[in-house]
Amino acid sequence: MLEEAVSAADCVALQLAHDADRYAELGKKLRSTNFHSAVTVARGSSDHASAYLAYLIMSRMGRLVTSLPMSLITLYKSPLVTRDTLAVAISQSGQSPDVVEPIRYFRGGGATTVALVNDDTSPLAEAAEWTMPLHAGKEKSVAATKSFITSLAAGARLVAEWQNDPELKEGIAALPEVLAQAAQADWSAALEVLTPAENLMVVGRGISFPIALESALKFKETSALQAEAFSGAEIKHGPMALIDEGYPLLIYATRGPAQAGLVQLATEMRGRGARVLLAAPSDIAERDLTLPVASTPDLDPIAAIQSFYVMAAHLSKARGLDPDRPRHLSKVTKTS
Repeated sequence: MLEEAVSAADCVALQLAHDADRYAELGKKLRSTNFHSAVTVARGSSDHASAYLAYLIMSRMGRLVTSLPMSLITLYKSPLVTRDTLAVAISQSGQSPDVVEPIRYFRGGGATTVALVNDDTSPLAEAAEWTMPLHAGKEKSVAATKSFITSLAAGARLVAEWQNDPELKEGIAALPEVLAQAAQADWSAALEVLTPAENLMVVGRGISFPIALESALKFKETSALQAEAFSGAEIKHGPMALIDEGYPLLIYATRGPAQAGLVQLATEMRGRGARVLLAAPSDIAERDLTLPVASTPDLDPIAAIQSFYVMAAHLSKARGLDPDRPRHLSKVTKTS
């Protein structure tokens, strides 16, 4: 897991060295098509990458995006109207029937279908009209790391070409260097808090919420640690009842409109006795963990999860576990 996590910078560099014309062609197609909405099709970590893509599409392109409940197609056989829709599937293996079948359904119904997939010979790659390889290489670790980061990068590339935004394109081009630096971030302070922990909450909001979801999943997968992700706007609606003296919280305060509220939440939770790990950029004095930053705030989550993955691998070992052999899990999961 650790080896693959720190290789993400090289994987993103490899991805950026390929398919530039294909992405430009896709961007032109998206700009010329009148989409009323979009759907994402994914499971697990790939669904968290889809949430990041959805945020970029909604905030930058103004299209509503839905995470598709795949059972509507695979089990309920619902008659969904697919024309004038963009359907994007994200997958490492491209093997699971409940990801492949919806893309076939949407393509058959006239939607524009895109697969961001690591295995470009997979059934998913064959099902989609536009297949954009992640170029993460073979991923042996059960816990996805480099494939998740390359999925985020591919989603950002898709939106940058759709919007034809030079600033976002330049920021994406600089990601390999940013990721290499992020992999060196010192998050050892988190080990003291989390090694003895039994549960925790991971908090984000807006662009940082998808990485809160991903972090919570990795805590469960690799450290057998009951972790749940919440939006900073939702934590006071019920989850607050769980927080007592010493309760651990990891709060991602990436740059942007949500940052100030998350920093304030960290202060409030400390006042309630919680063990807060505030992950924030170096200009936030209250931080416990320093977040690396990209050239634009919309890319900051990609750097943040890189730093998290390195810490998570060390945490698993500190808790007496093997991050490469999570209990009851296998690399490829096929559901229908």
